[in-house]
Amino acid sequence: MSFGRPASFTNFQVLPPERGSFPLDHFGDCTTQMRAYMACLKENKNNNGACRHLSKAYLKCRMDNQLMEVESMENLGFGDLEPPKEPAPEQAKDRLL
Repeated sequence: MSFGRPASFTNFQVLPPERGSFPLDHFGDCTTQMRAYMACLKENKNNNGACRHLSKAYLKCRMDNQLMEVESMENLGFGDLEPPKEPAPEQAKDRLL
């Protein structure tokens, strides 16, 4: 009896997926980034385009903590995302006062 697979199917080999499978964050190394991303999604009615910078930060955290294979951001779809601009020194000074 084959129990769900054809009787002629004798050689069964399990292969891991090429992408999409990585260790869970058991120690919470990237919890801060994940929560910021989830809060952004909630604020923007699940419009992930408005939260791409946070998604990038989360994936970078996972790579930095060996929770996923290191990959270039361009290959992950973030090639067009510009880094956040630093405020001008005068503007930053005004915020501190």
